[in-house]
Amino acid sequence: MFKSHSCGSLRAEHIGMGVTLAGWVHLRRDFGGVIFIVLRDREGLVQVVVSADTAPEAQRVAAEVRSEYVIQVEGSVRRRPDDQVNTEWPTGEVEVVAEAVRILNVAKTPPFYIYEETQVDEALRLRYRYLDLRRTRMQRNLVLRHHIVRTIRDYLNARGFLEIETPALFKSTPEGARDYLVPSRIHPGRFYALPQSPQQLKQLLMVAGFERYYQIARCFRDEDLRGDRQPEFTQLDLEMSFVHRDDVLDVVEGLFTELVPAVTPHKRVITPFPRLSHAEALDRYGTDKPDLRFGMTLVDLSETLSASEFRVFSGTLAAGGRIRGIVAPGCAGYTRREIDELTEIARREGAQGLVTLAFAEDGVKGPAVKFLTETETGAIAEATGAGAGDLVCIVAAPTAVAGAALSALRVTFRDRLGLADPDLVAMGWIVDFPMFEWNAEEERWDAAHHPFTMPRPATYEAMMEAPKAVLSDAYDLVCNGYELASGSIRVHDPQIQSDIFRVLGYDPEDARARFGHMMEAFSYGAPPHGGIAPGIDRLAMILADEQSIREVIAFPKTTQATDLMAGAPSPATERQLRELHIRLAEDVPADGE
Repeated sequence: MFKSHSCGSLRAEHIGMGVTLAGWVHLRRDFGGVIFIVLRDREGLVQVVVSADTAPEAQRVAAEVRSEYVIQVEGSVRRRPDDQVNTEWPTGEVEVVAEAVRILNVAKTPPFYIYEETQVDEALRLRYRYLDLRRTRMQRNLVLRHHIVRTIRDYLNARGFLEIETPALFKSTPEGARDYLVPSRIHPGRFYALPQSPQQLKQLLMVAGFERYYQIARCFRDEDLRGDRQPEFTQLDLEMSFVHRDDVLDVVEGLFTELVPAVTPHKRVITPFPRLSHAEALDRYGTDKPDLRFGMTLVDLSETLSASEFRVFSGTLAAGGRIRGIVAPGCAGYTRREIDELTEIARREGAQGLVTLAFAEDGVKGPAVKFLTETETGAIAEATGAGAGDLVCIVAAPTAVAGAALSALRVTFRDRLGLADPDLVAMGWIVDFPMFEWNAEEERWDAAHHPFTMPRPATYEAMMEAPKAVLSDAYDLVCNGYELASGSIRVHDPQIQSDIFRVLGYDPEDARARFGHMMEAFSYGAPPHGGIAPGIDRLAMILADEQSIREVIAFPKTTQATDLMAGAPSPATERQLRELHIRLAEDVPADGE
């Protein structure tokens, strides 16, 4: 071994001990006869003192080292002088007096500072990701991710779950996003698909009798990207047999109740997790993934303002829309520019505009006040609970648009007013989703989750005649404004599965071609079963207090699904294309032979 101890492990109890360390030069300061080196490895930092008086050869070598050189140090641990103790480092009480320094490898000057958590352009960070990963922030995030996965495994292993791997090469099936296809060399013209999830395979494992399965699963979806999405991602895939919905929810709730304090002791998780129907979540928060750390719920003002002569309100109600509002506490003093910013946020969500009422000590103010009676503004104050100093934001629009606009404003006020405790983890269950969604563009029904979701028994009879009225036995886990997991009780009855395929517009031949293996398996005695798939990337992002999952993935893609470090995706060679029996339809450059 090149080292006897990790740099970050040295403490007062090691004083007087001889040690050998190895790592990267984090920082070097030369004071002539004495050189101070801050040495870094995965465990942390420690100060090394190299003196010309006691170790002239070591001092000569130390004079040559620069930032990010890889070196080995032999020496002894001593206590720092009282006035030099670094209280911000776990190793701050001690330092290593070097007796020998060896350069193991030299380094070019990095394109950005490693030793400072300065703002660096993300493209540059991703281009030199191996350097970015040396930074304290990224090291901390990936260590946290490791602890998350380890805790998950420990929890599920202790409860009788088996970790089983499923194939990365499977059959292309529609699950809501585009598949990544892999051409087969052996079978010309045929393709594998990288799994969007192990959905079908884990259900088949239930048919096979394994009863409790999990997998830390890699998944792939060729879809448009956002800050919390990647073309390849990792989820905890979990499935259980002989369970009802509450059985699955209880296991998952227990997992996260233990996991959060185990990996982030400074954070608090609210238990028990509240449960809201999909309709209730939309009504109260305007979204099915609400941040439950604070209030500011939406208020329906449609009845309150049903007799209003203000055209914005009366016209919306006549067209079947709704009037909804929220209260921003203490924001009555917002400037015109700030109100315009809020209006633009509402418009981005489809609203035509935003009505604002500032409840000041000397009366109600705002451009719309002249169109409202004193009785109406009083009724708005009573319905919303607005008091002196508060700002009421009102959107009159179709139900979904009004909800989306106010949900976006709610998040804006959360961030501006600091309404959400960053150390609070507020998880909640959203249940009773619609079974189907109407696809107006293609004039057909789509599965709201996926086609293997069980309908709620009470609504199943209406499925063929009134798909819109059917509720599914699906459930989402939300956390701090993000969807953390999606799951459901699965279809295990071939007849119910066939009925679902018919609603979705699959003819029998198409259904057999796509899902014949599933239907065949169900005919051999499939147990009632259900599961869920929490996103590990997203969970790590939330617990690390990051805004993008790229900050918790070792080698992520950009928002354009490119790898700036390796240059992927890249052209295939002519030879590769020939072997795969592929001819490019467009003039796409290929690499040489």
